[in-house]
Amino acid sequence: MSPLSASLETLRRVALFADLDDAELEFLARRAIARECAAGEMIFSEGEPCRGLYAIRSGQVKVFKTSPDGREQVLLIASPGGTVAELPVFDGGPYPASASAVNEATVLEVRKEDVRQLCLEHPEVALKLLRVVGARLRRLVAMIEELSFTTVRQRLASLLVRAAQSQGRKTPRGVEFELPWTHQELAAQIGTVRELVSRNLSRLQATGIIAMEGRKVTVAKLPALEAEAQSS
Repeated sequence: MSPLSASLETLRRVALFADLDDAELEFLARRAIARECAAGEMIFSEGEPCRGLYAIRSGQVKVFKTSPDGREQVLLIASPGGTVAELPVFDGGPYPASASAVNEATVLEVRKEDVRQLCLEHPEVALKLLRVVGARLRRLVAMIEELSFTTVRQRLASLLVRAAQSQGRKTPRGVEFELPWTHQELAAQIGTVRELVSRNLSRLQATGIIAMEGRKVTVAKLPALEAEAQSS
């Protein structure tokens, strides 16, 4: 597949651009820049001038903030077909957070000038961007609420419940899934430190709610895990 064909295929999978015809997609694809990223490679850093938004072709990209003492808070993990950095394309400011590849990833950089021109010509694209930004805002409000009003154990249980529901398969022992994150990465998602993640995982295992073998998690008592996520 040629580089242009690959870029066109990536853009076709992005919900923002789903209504564009081939000529309009080609306009973007010819100007977009494909980047192959190694696991952990930075795509952009907080405070850098915005160059454009990024469409994910393969792999995953995390958007995160870093505290002065080096602690990370993950704001978003984007998968193929998703986009990141929509907001600074329009508000004229720098990137408000950083982004890096979670694993080997390919991203397509679509220049902000081209996105703006596209929105002037196709208002439906601008409306889709507003919906995406609105959904991100709602997610951030929910994250603030969770970080402010729930415990580490509740947040960890909630994340495990979501993983079991989205990735799990039923077995005689319970719902099994492969945990895709290290304890440090788990901590970055739920706003805590690695030691507290390890401690709370051990407590959930001690009560028989979950069992772990390496990264394989078996949720033996899903209703009990859901109750942990909701407990006050």
